[in-house]
Amino acid sequence: MLEKAKLALKGMCMGTADVIPGVSGGTMAFILGIYEQLLASIKSFDLECLRLLLKGDFKAAVSRPHFGFIIPLFIGIIAALMFFTRVIPLPKLILTDPELIYGLFFGLILGSIIILLKHIGNIQLKDIIEIVIGIVVGLLIVTMTPKATPDASWFVFFCGSIAITAMILPGISGSFILLILGKYAYILDGISHFKFDILLPFALGAATGLIFFSRFLSWLLEHFHRVTLLLINGILIGSLWVIWPFQNREYVEVREKKRLIDSTPIFPESFDATVMYSLLLMMVGFSLVLLISYLGDRKK
Repeated sequence: MLEKAKLALKGMCMGTADVIPGVSGGTMAFILGIYEQLLASIKSFDLECLRLLLKGDFKAAVSRPHFGFIIPLFIGIIAALMFFTRVIPLPKLILTDPELIYGLFFGLILGSIIILLKHIGNIQLKDIIEIVIGIVVGLLIVTMTPKATPDASWFVFFCGSIAITAMILPGISGSFILLILGKYAYILDGISHFKFDILLPFALGAATGLIFFSRFLSWLLEHFHRVTLLLINGILIGSLWVIWPFQNREYVEVREKKRLIDSTPIFPESFDATVMYSLLLMMVGFSLVLLISYLGDRKK
């Protein structure tokens, strides 16, 4: 029971990250040490599982996927999404106190970069190429400009498949992809008000993207493990551009709500209380990742 509660808590961390444009649930899974287990659990929903379900052999079908892992994690993710869209509107806090929110997540991501480099091992000169490619990819994604897009079900399905791909890839935020596609407020509004004409095509698209992309990522990690980790680490480094808490931010009105469309990192002009608390939260996030990694290594 305790393990299930821990998984639900980790799911809440992932769900919280997925609400924030610029922060990835996949990054959180990496930080929490469950990334490859997450991919393996998603992969366990395969054609054999579908065949057993169609035959009516529900007991055998349920025994194949890693339900013991995925269900409590999924419950935690959904709980966080509902909590931070209805109880504490985290997207609003990003607008009112961006330095504090992004300070915490900057520390978390910076810590995860250090831990990932530690797991990769000795970095050689040839490894720099993969890291630089990852940085360029990360920068290209986080500096894209949001576009006006249709509300049709087919496009919501497409958004779901693309966003979930980003959500499970460390360093790329699914919420930020939705913002680029012009559907961030539209989807969050659908989630918070249970609009099934939005939720259903989005969920179907997410399931489709999850099934295919998780297998592709697993294949990469199996056959090109070191190169894949180097690229992911580069993407994480590139994402720091938009996560840096001190920015000149430009917003646009989307459905009567302000949404970030562009930001340029700056150094604060003065050391005031906001800067102090942001740096403090940055250190908290960084220390938290190192602590989680340390405890995980001790447990192993």
